[in-house]
Parts: sequence; C-alpha cells; structure tokens
Amino acid sequence: MGQRVWVAVSVATALLAAATAPALTQTPQPQNGPPQQQESAPKPYKAVTITPPAALEDPAFAAFRKQLSAAAQKKDRRALAAMIAANFFWIGEKGDKADKRKPGIDNLSKAIGLDNKDAEGWDILAAYAADPTAMPFPDRKDTVCAPADPGFDAKEFEELIKSTGTDPGEWDYPMEPNLEMHSGPQPNAPVLETLGMYFVRVMPDNGAGSTDSPMLRVVAPSGKVGFVPIDALSSLGNDQICYSKDGGGWKIFGVIGGEP
Repeated sequence: MGQRVWVAVSVATALLAAATAPALTQTPQPQNGPPQQQESAPKPYKAVTITPPAALEDPAFAAFRKQLSAAAQKKDRRALAAMIAANFFWIGEKGDKADKRKPGIDNLSKAIGLDNKDAEGWDILAAYAADPTAMPFPDRKDTVCAPADPGFDAKEFEELIKSTGTDPGEWDYPMEPNLEMHSGPQPNAPVLETLGMYFVRVMPDNGAGSTDSPMLRVVAPSGKVGFVPIDALSSLGNDQICYSKDGGGWKIFGVIGGEP
C-alpha cells in the first residue's frame, strides 16, 4: 500500500515540503572511478515526546469492527459489501479516485487489493478492524479515520527535522513504552538502552535480522545506534480506512492512500 496522502495535525504537509536530505560526508576516492558518498555518523538529538493514539470509545464502533474482522477472516465479500457506504471515497494524490459508477466494494477492493492472489488485501482489512483508534477527518464532517496518529508538538517535531537534517519519513514512534533497543539485529542481543514514548530515528538499512524476527536499525536520542523489532514501531502518514455513521450504524466511508 502506498503512503497516506493526508496527515493529521497539518504537520506532514508543511514538513515534507521543507524537509532536507540527510547530511552526507565525502569519503576518499580512487583516482579512477565514480565518487562515492557515505552517511555521516548519527548524533544525539532532542527527544520529541508523543501521546499514544486514543481508542474511539463507542460500543457500536467496537461491535462494527468485530463484524468487519469476521468478514475479513472469512474473506466474505458479500458481508463486507453491506458494510460500505454508497458514497465511498478514495483519496489519492490527485483527489477522489473512487469510480462513482461502481459499488463501494469494487472501489475498496481496488484500493487495498482484495482480489490480489496472495490475499494481502484481506489481511490489511483485518489489521484495520483490529485497530481501536480513530481520528477526525477534517475534510468530511462526522468522519473518522484509522489508524490514528499520536499526539505531539508539531513545532518541536519541525525543529527536530531541521536540526537533524532529516526527512519526516525517517522518524517512527514506539507502539508501547519501555522498548528495548538491542546491540545487534537479534532479539536476544544485549540491550543497549530502553526507549521511551518519543520519536525515534530509523536508519535507511532497515529490515535486518532473520525473516522470523526482522529488526530495524534505529538511533536513540542519546546518539546510540541499535536494533528494535520491526513491528514495535509505527510511523506517521500511514494509509487509513475511514468510517462514519449511516442510518444510525457505522459503515466504511472511504480509504486514504491505497494502491497507486
């Protein structure tokens, strides 16, 4: 799935436009051959704290997500179709991509890949259903989208981006507090330090470790470099599924991001 187009708190739009490339240092080059570049050594940075995304406390919404989860597990297209609003939207880079001549199920299927041979779309739908968080979608009244972003100070985050010469996409945040950062790309490697609820820089060479336990190489605010499980971090700008009430009950009203 592609990266989400709209991001809350208005931070991504401003920061993505202002972000600069990571600093690079020139390494000695042989007389014959193309020039090469190497990343500068990571440095300590000021931690920008986050507040974990909040769950939407609505029993009806919880019941709807349970039904959505059951439909995803059974790959029940007919049951899913009944959960989608008629005026389904699909927000991409150039606006609403939904084909209004087609049913919502057809647009959702294309957006998240329900018809892919590997059934990835149904797994994505199940992950959406399992997420209790939601955040208001300001472009549409009474509409919420999930997963929700964490709360944070947008100005502090902007200053972090500028001071480190990084891109907003290089920063993730822990899903839970007290995340252990290991010295190597193995879950049993020695623990270097414990990370708190703040943005953590993710280095480009991610996906280390075994296929059973993939790890991300990250930089702590202390400047130390270590590894954390790939599923222990989340990022801003994820694709989202959007919900609203229709006739008193919850329904899927749209998708933000999705397939290109």
